[in-house]
Amino acid sequence: MTLLIKNGRVTDPATNMDAVADILVEDGRIARVEPGISEEADDQIDAAGCFVMPGFIDLHVHLRDPGAEHKETVATGAAAAARGGYTTIVAMPNTRPVVDHEDVVNYVHNKAKDVTKVNVLQAGAITKGMEGKTLADIEKMVQAGSPAISEDGKSVMNAHLLREAMKIARTLDIPVLAHCEDSNLVNGGVVNEDENARKKGLPGIANVVEDAIAIRDVLLAGDTGAKLHLCHCSTQGSVEIVEMARSKGIRISAEVCPHHFTLTSDDIPAGDTNYKMNPPLRTKEDVEALREGLKNGIMDVIATDHAPHTKEEKNDSIMMAPFGIVGLETAAALTYTELVLGGYLTPMQMAEKMSYNPAKVIGSDRGSLEPGRPADIVIFDPEVTYQIDASAFASQGRNTPFHGRSVTGAVRSTIAGGTVIYQAE
Repeated sequence: MTLLIKNGRVTDPATNMDAVADILVEDGRIARVEPGISEEADDQIDAAGCFVMPGFIDLHVHLRDPGAEHKETVATGAAAAARGGYTTIVAMPNTRPVVDHEDVVNYVHNKAKDVTKVNVLQAGAITKGMEGKTLADIEKMVQAGSPAISEDGKSVMNAHLLREAMKIARTLDIPVLAHCEDSNLVNGGVVNEDENARKKGLPGIANVVEDAIAIRDVLLAGDTGAKLHLCHCSTQGSVEIVEMARSKGIRISAEVCPHHFTLTSDDIPAGDTNYKMNPPLRTKEDVEALREGLKNGIMDVIATDHAPHTKEEKNDSIMMAPFGIVGLETAAALTYTELVLGGYLTPMQMAEKMSYNPAKVIGSDRGSLEPGRPADIVIFDPEVTYQIDASAFASQGRNTPFHGRSVTGAVRSTIAGGTVIYQAE
């Protein structure tokens, strides 16, 4: 099968190409990228007026499968990914059972092959049962295809155990995806520790909860030589820590989620649990630091932390409702609206942080439109303006603070392995 994408603005960080050109896809791979391709193809897409970028790669997704399929499944999560322009997603291991064994890795990978063309990669847990007591069999999970290890949802509080895991990760040349949260400092917090929390009488989560573990994990990465990736950074301190670590030659990367570079604790309506996430929404100063960190290349990845929950769970009180929001279907529009139109990123930098850099973190051959690479492509329309409608999501989760928000930019087509897996109406 052949596919010809015509007249799009090809934006590829791998080759630094930013020009109107055509892309010819043959047998699932990119064959040619050049202006004026006249060759006949089995299918053709006119991408005039659109950006044509490498398919987005999300390093931080909760699929809830196995064990909580009433929230999300591999199939529905992958459908949400396709609708959001994602062709590769990395699933977190905090499922039921926990992904601490190669059999669970195989379950997710095999299920994904049956239900989607999206490249679903299952990260392995660092410790058995994510209990922080004994290391999981990291090597066997990597042999089964895990691209990384993570204890996302919590930190490994035992520094000795994490250090041993980092040594193994260094030997296997995989990254450690770190959720930075000192559980001893959380103390029941549900929102950011600031004047808003005090006025509402809610326990807060201070910036130091994140920053203290970020510093510890950076020191351990420097000691072991492991590749460290900081997940869902939310504080000004995290930006400073990443910049310091990189200046010292530590192998570090870091992600920011759209909710953390878009919203602040001032934006939370009273009692609305769709604004409850972990880490919490921070201050204007933190948001500005994250935006500048992305602009200046300190923070190198945009990820979603897609975390679906049921309506019933989120309808509980702010104290009792679970943390987390969905993000796969809103990330591209929010990134373009807030960061590109906001003057923080160029379209090339958007592609870099949503595709090229994430691919580098996990050592993937995707994230590029070079000939010979897998034909994972997103066609993004930068002109369309609309309101986000959670009821139209492909995800089973509707828990988003962005329902009804006006945005500019939408995914028109998503192509994985040369197959169109999403086409906007």
